[in-house]
Amino acid sequence: MSAGRATAERKAAGRPPPPVVLLPALLVAAAMLLPPAYLAIRAFERGPGEVAEVLLDPETLAVLGRSALLAGVVTAAAVAVAVPLAWLTVRTDLPGRRTWAVLAALPLVIPSYVGGFVLVSALGPRGMLQGALEPLGVERLPEIYGFPGAALALTLFTYPYVLLTARSALRGVDPALEEASRNLGRGPWETFFRVTLPQMRPGIAAGAILVALYTLSDFGVVSLLQYDTFSREIYIQYRSAFDRTPAAVLGLMLVALAAAVLALEGRTRGRAAYHRSSAGASRPPAVVRLGRWRWPALLFCGAVVTLALAAPVGVLLFWLVRGLVGGESLQPLWVAAANSVVAASLAAAATTLGALPVAALSARHPGVMAASLERLAYLGYALPGIALALSLVFFGANYAPALYQTLAMLIFAYAVHFMPQAVGATRSALLQIKPSVEEAAHGLGRGRVMTLATVSVPLAAPGILAGAALVFLTTLKELPATLLLSPTGFETLATRIWSATGDAFFARAAAPALLLIAISALPMYLLTIRERVR
Repeated sequence: MSAGRATAERKAAGRPPPPVVLLPALLVAAAMLLPPAYLAIRAFERGPGEVAEVLLDPETLAVLGRSALLAGVVTAAAVAVAVPLAWLTVRTDLPGRRTWAVLAALPLVIPSYVGGFVLVSALGPRGMLQGALEPLGVERLPEIYGFPGAALALTLFTYPYVLLTARSALRGVDPALEEASRNLGRGPWETFFRVTLPQMRPGIAAGAILVALYTLSDFGVVSLLQYDTFSREIYIQYRSAFDRTPAAVLGLMLVALAAAVLALEGRTRGRAAYHRSSAGASRPPAVVRLGRWRWPALLFCGAVVTLALAAPVGVLLFWLVRGLVGGESLQPLWVAAANSVVAASLAAAATTLGALPVAALSARHPGVMAASLERLAYLGYALPGIALALSLVFFGANYAPALYQTLAMLIFAYAVHFMPQAVGATRSALLQIKPSVEEAAHGLGRGRVMTLATVSVPLAAPGILAGAALVFLTTLKELPATLLLSPTGFETLATRIWSATGDAFFARAAAPALLLIAISALPMYLLTIRERVR
């Protein structure tokens, strides 16, 4: 990097943020504070003594340990699965790599409560696999309930978060750096671990933090697999106890745990530069020939897709056929499907617009304020969906009755809950744009807003679209906020699935679950199949 270029980048980073970026970022951060503010009010309304009693309860500490253990193991496992998949489907000559990219990302669309049910019905004590093996003398399978089952299910249905962000980061890696490493005598593996992987770190970290926060807030899998974490304990407290103070205290502890995760991610992020080192247009890197490693690579991709996608879809088809044979009628699903698509589209648009100033502030004007606002944007995702929904019910009923149980309030809840997905992907994409490019546009007379709209956003479009697609997909399967905040009569595919599984009508739940997967395949196709392989 030349001295003049480095000086320009330092000037860009040190310049105070313009109001057009700072003010929207402050509004987004204020919206993120609303749910934890409600929790704080509910937690301390009976005094600090009751809060201390809940905090020092041995069972509370045990729940804290179980939640942290599950989040750590699932995050590590998701990264271990997703990074090799990203590299194989972006940089190698793997046969059918575009198809593998779509299939490997599709488990993201399977709701966790559906995934948990599929795992229990397939691998449980009286499940499908047990029944198939009984003629062979196998009378009992290993226990699936508890930590092993919860960790397996959450890994299978969350690793696509890392896969999508890692693929986006890998496509932005400057091939000149890898070529320079090889010219210095480093082999392919050393080049990957010392050059390529560090350049992917923002994307991997963005996906990993989403996995950790998703695991902390998940309710469906841990409930079905009987593993007590914060989210399950909070739900039980809300449903079974008249006094909701303990649930509010547990919710605040969960926010603190999420803050610890964010602090850890910030320390690993470091101050390295991730943009291209050379001037001029980007160019695709050389395709890595797998040679004799082609078959092991295919076996790895096939095993992941089979466990995370083919097996769950097969179980759903089994229940669908079983229901049809048993006389189950398929009620029209098109209204629920249309409602799901409309709500998810509006949520993706609103969340992406809200994430852009936060990500721009963090990427281009780093500092204490930028870091604080970015981390506040993650708070909504760390809250259990049921706590977030109830906090907005409280707010809407008391302070905004005109918005209570309207589509606007529902979209606001989605935006608060899924803001980190858009912020992480957008920030990672902006980091890979050289600040001197924006400075050149500004030097030619374009204002900050025009530079952001005509230079930064188009260059970061792949990452921004990846974040919007993540929000769309996760909104499609979101449940607690939809149940509590939807307008009267507003039914989605997620609520159809939940009402059917809640009444143990698994055959009735299979059709909307399969339709949900089919709808979600379109944005996944746009993200993976149609992308230009560089």
